[in-house]
Amino acid sequence: MAGRHRLLLENAQQLVLVCGRGEEYLLREGAAGLALLRGASLVVGLDGCIKAVGQADFIRNQFSGATFERIIDCSGKCVLPGLVDAHTHPVWAGDRVHEFAMKLAGASYMEIHQAGGGIHFTVEHTQKATEEELFNTFKHRLERMRRAGSTLVECKSGYGLNLETELKMLRVIERAKQSMDIGISSTYCGAHSVPKGKTATEATDDIINNHLPKLKKLQLSGEIHVNNIDVFCEKGVFDLDSTRRILQAGKDIGLQINFHGDELHPMKSAELGAELGARAISHLEEVSDEGITAMAKAKCAAVLLPTTAYMLRLKQPQARKMLEEGVIVALGSDFNPNAYCFSMPMVMHLACVNMKMSMNEALAAATINAAYALGKSDTHGSIETGKQGDLIVINASRWEHLIYQFGGHEALIDYVIVKGKVIYKNESCGAMSSY
Repeated sequence: MAGRHRLLLENAQQLVLVCGRGEEYLLREGAAGLALLRGASLVVGLDGCIKAVGQADFIRNQFSGATFERIIDCSGKCVLPGLVDAHTHPVWAGDRVHEFAMKLAGASYMEIHQAGGGIHFTVEHTQKATEEELFNTFKHRLERMRRAGSTLVECKSGYGLNLETELKMLRVIERAKQSMDIGISSTYCGAHSVPKGKTATEATDDIINNHLPKLKKLQLSGEIHVNNIDVFCEKGVFDLDSTRRILQAGKDIGLQINFHGDELHPMKSAELGAELGARAISHLEEVSDEGITAMAKAKCAAVLLPTTAYMLRLKQPQARKMLEEGVIVALGSDFNPNAYCFSMPMVMHLACVNMKMSMNEALAAATINAAYALGKSDTHGSIETGKQGDLIVINASRWEHLIYQFGGHEALIDYVIVKGKVIYKNESCGAMSSY
């Protein structure tokens, strides 16, 4: 196939497709048989999409007359889809390192929250920060996520709690969307906490009557593009009725429902999400059996966050039960001032060790299923013809090293590629050939 193309990855020892037949997601049985090729190559076109995947000899013959902007020899290495982080809070000012000592001394999340720490501490600093300050720290965090292999990241607002600061955060996310080589799914999370001086009902009314109409106006004008609506449905925060009202109002202006539920207390969030047609629900440490059944039936993804359960010493989400009941299980880092983790390889490792997921299940959860949770599995999450050329190349003979080497991704990942463009190259790997 003659013509000019952006990228050729040649002769990978393992090329992990994840999906081979255009699946929207993988359940437990599908993840058990991840699609994988050995001695394979792939081509990404100038439009950033994958043009061909197959055995190295076949690709070499098919593209014998072609030219490439870049060729990378992947002999002895593995190629995987770019990782998808389905839940992050990466726009904020003022870290909470001092609270880590409080947690280690036994203070609970809600005790710190009620003492004026937690979300309220971050809100205070984020409200004071300029848009430029927020953008610069956000950009740095995204760069660290990319180096750890994430090529599509869900990014929430939620440390503003007033309209002005929430919009400031969403503008920062929009700016990164337009200026950085990384996929972003933008989430409005104005119902992350009840603002000081307001009741939950007053906050709910403010969001429905003021925040969401303004958001709709800015969406229509093209100033910002928001994908999802989120609410922290929790005892002492937003109850089930307030959550229902906000999520439905968000859905009415075209946002996907993707919210925090059943984290610290059983709230019947999973049942509510299934009823409202939620795309995804995160946390679910306290989900009910009925909630699991409802999510499986509604094809509502469970975004599990092993870092949160680990750092807050919560009980682990019931990943095995969810998988056995047919729930679409995805993973996220929950990067935020309370769970400071950029690395999806570390998240996958924790999911395997603490939540008893298999490595295949964890990889599916951090690629195709995480993309599904964001409504993007038609373009992201697997290596298939027509999908976006988001890829990682690791310096190992088996792909499982990405999970097995706990904290080892900085030496392991040779290349991170977005739309066929190398956006990170490990300094220790050899020079790229190109012509």
